[in-house]
Amino acid sequence: MVKDPVCGMMVDPEKAPAKMQYKGETYYFCAPGCKAAFEKEPEKYLGGSEGAHGHRHMHHGH
Repeated sequence: MVKDPVCGMMVDPEKAPAKMQYKGETYYFCAPGCKAAFEKEPEKYLGGSEGAHGHRHMHHGH
């Protein structure tokens, strides 16, 4: 299972309704609408130059 980068839903790559290649990676989507949103603004969902890919939260020691 892989995560849809748009909505976060877990998707089976073998059964994904939509997929696309971007910068050498294959992304899988739960629906064509999520793929369309990703195609429009891929960096928004990957973090891009904003550093949103897990860099805005604090890490706490446990």
